[in-house]
Amino acid sequence: MKPFNVLLSRALSSLRVYARLGGVQLRPYQLQAANAILDSIRTRAGLTFVLVLPRQSGKDEMITQLLAYLLRCLAHKRRTMVVVNPTYKPQTITAIQRLEDCLKGNPLTSGMWRKRSDFMRQVGSCRVSFLSGDGQANVVGATASLLLVVNEAQDIAEAVYDKNFAPMCASTNATRLLCGTVWTSSSLLGREMRHARLQQQADGRQRLFMWDANQVARLVPAYGLFVQEQIARLGRQHPSVRTQFFNEEIDAQVGMFPEARQMLMQGTHRARSEPTPGRMYAFLIDVGGQDEGLRQAGAMENPGRDYTSLKIVEVDPCSLADLKRPTYRVLQRLAWQGEKHTRIQAQIVALAQLWGPRHVVVDATGVGEGLFSMLDLALPERCTPVRFSQAEKSEIGYQFISIVETGRYREYAPFDSGFRAQLRHCQAEILPGPRHTMRWGVPDGRRDENGECLHDDDLVTSALTAILDRQAWVLHSPTLIGKERDFLKEMDGNF
Repeated sequence: MKPFNVLLSRALSSLRVYARLGGVQLRPYQLQAANAILDSIRTRAGLTFVLVLPRQSGKDEMITQLLAYLLRCLAHKRRTMVVVNPTYKPQTITAIQRLEDCLKGNPLTSGMWRKRSDFMRQVGSCRVSFLSGDGQANVVGATASLLLVVNEAQDIAEAVYDKNFAPMCASTNATRLLCGTVWTSSSLLGREMRHARLQQQADGRQRLFMWDANQVARLVPAYGLFVQEQIARLGRQHPSVRTQFFNEEIDAQVGMFPEARQMLMQGTHRARSEPTPGRMYAFLIDVGGQDEGLRQAGAMENPGRDYTSLKIVEVDPCSLADLKRPTYRVLQRLAWQGEKHTRIQAQIVALAQLWGPRHVVVDATGVGEGLFSMLDLALPERCTPVRFSQAEKSEIGYQFISIVETGRYREYAPFDSGFRAQLRHCQAEILPGPRHTMRWGVPDGRRDENGECLHDDDLVTSALTAILDRQAWVLHSPTLIGKERDFLKEMDGNF
């Protein structure tokens, strides 16, 4: 029988062997990056690596196995590692739980590890600390003598990393790993990706390890099927698909509706003034303010006031079978500028009696609350209020992009020039932080080619299709009645 130390040495000879003892088969692209990091640690090279993997392709698994392996290999030495995640809840807590499961599941560490504090785990004398990348978190005193890992680096502010975390490696020039999925070019991950490229061009030593969804799918066919489903649901040019699966950076500030996206919105059908029997309809309403001057003197005090805009859309179930969501065709658009909401309500109710909409989506933000309340009384159980917080508007914006990108929003022909101007001038800004909040709309003060003040009421009305997408839409089919066998009658002949 071979001595225990010989067997242990072989078991710890590589990360691949260690992971297999715990029941994990690391993929080639995971091992390639991990082995480069381990080599930098062994030779005390103090390199900075950047790992970019598409979402759900094994980034966190590789980090966890790497940490556990280092804890076991260096259990006899006083070494420290630091792992940074953008938030404490849930990301840091999840990372700690993931490491605990790994340590418990591997026979080489199952009885050795211990909890030193809420955010520290230790094997022998070697420990790892888990910290939050939130700029308000207290991280003073932590050091990374062996390795610093910054996970989801695209969601951590550059200033926070430079001030709070990079200095943790100073005393030993420890190896650093920044990883995540790409987002905007101005993110911390984007900055470090560019720096890694420059360094590896200078000395030929690879520092940037990047794989996209297509490369992962060649090794994991099931992953490819998952990505194709995401593309079908959101569209290939959706920001989430471009960044999280194909490593394509987007600008922090960009036009929200480029020409290609506008073309996807152009339908071939014509406007209609009355419904077709047997089809489903919905109303989308963006609410503008009332103008007292219009009511009293017949001339508006504020000619630049927003419109109250109504779009009548046909809800076409043609895409339900494949995408689980319907297609929306705009059939009519009406607008009121400065009109009293009581008069607008009366007209909308009359239109509802004609069209019979299943859903009436109403902007109930601020001045819209009153109109929503009146419509809800007149059209009970059909009205859905929308209150535009920053988070809600961001979610609506992302969902509307996916509706457009999958060809499920169609304007009637010809394309309204006023609506096209709103699309052309609409700007989107991605705010820093893990929520990836998108602020979008036509900037104040924008004017069209004729010098007229531009609003985004027509655009916001269209975007309310995102609320329709949250509803439960089903395909209806004729009732079929099957003829059951009469077993009692059949048994009569046998007695």
